[in-house]
Amino acid sequence: MAVRVDAGRLLAFVTEVYRRGGMPDADAALIADTLVQADLWGHQSHGVLRTGWYLARLKTGVMKAVTETRFAVDARAVAVIDAQDGVGQVATKLAAEEAIRRAKVHGVASVAVRNSNHFGTCMYYTRRAAEQGCIMMLMTNGGPAIAPTGGRKKIIGTNPWSISAPAGKHPPFMMDMANTGVARGKIYLARQRREPIPLGWALTADGEPTTDPQAAIDGIILPMAGHKGYAIASVVDMLSGVLSGSAFLSAVNGPYKTELKSGAGHFFTAYDISAFMPLAEFNARMEAFIAEIKAVPLAKGADEIFYPGEMEARSDTRLRAQGLDLPEDTIADLSRIAAELGMEALVPGRG
Repeated sequence: MAVRVDAGRLLAFVTEVYRRGGMPDADAALIADTLVQADLWGHQSHGVLRTGWYLARLKTGVMKAVTETRFAVDARAVAVIDAQDGVGQVATKLAAEEAIRRAKVHGVASVAVRNSNHFGTCMYYTRRAAEQGCIMMLMTNGGPAIAPTGGRKKIIGTNPWSISAPAGKHPPFMMDMANTGVARGKIYLARQRREPIPLGWALTADGEPTTDPQAAIDGIILPMAGHKGYAIASVVDMLSGVLSGSAFLSAVNGPYKTELKSGAGHFFTAYDISAFMPLAEFNARMEAFIAEIKAVPLAKGADEIFYPGEMEARSDTRLRAQGLDLPEDTIADLSRIAAELGMEALVPGRG
């Protein structure tokens, strides 16, 4: 059974959690916003169910509450930022801002991040570029989840990536996906909801198909499109891990391993649209592009065609107005956190 919570109230609560966890106020507000925004977009797999994971990492010290980044490389259109085990959201926001700033000067820019942590939803950051007249691609590696094609040991992360662009009169055009058939967070969400997962999402540690989310977490998540998903995930790790100078493959640890440093690496490329054509022209072309997509005759059973990012934009509008429906287990976990930190429990309801 779900419990309805006001988004603003939830944001204030999660911000206070991280403030009490030792993070500066602005950084605490940022990490909270990334989580609540994921819920508002309809992606509860990356929402506040992760609150306790990040907090546990702060408590053990494998993720530093105060993020002190340094530039390992600072070379005009290229930069490498060392997050020095700081908060992934903080380092990633900085890197996104750097990529946009440098692209505005050079037309295109790439920024890599090393020694970082899990940062939430990729499109939280690529959207910032779209709002500033840029196209941005962001990718990150993660803890082992899938096996290489032909293998039976997981050493490659889900390794998500996102591309966002402005879309004229429409909300930004945004793609964000893992290279597995399903994001690992959706399996954790199924466990939180006490629901089975569909066959085809994952295998047990023994290589057998499973509908048990815990067996899937302990086992192997299947790549999307077989060998193609494995290949793309490997490319993401090459750029995010190898080229950035960060950890890669089995040396990376996910946010749920609360006593191990992450070693996650990220890779950004930003394009200043005005270096290619006037922004107004690009926006007009995007509107025509979206109009043609949405004008395609509907398949049987379909009510509407959405362009990438449109469903999330509508979800955001709807859920800000009506409130978020969170699983009871998520509410229970937030209540546990509040008790541990001496906070008042989150109060359900609107307003």
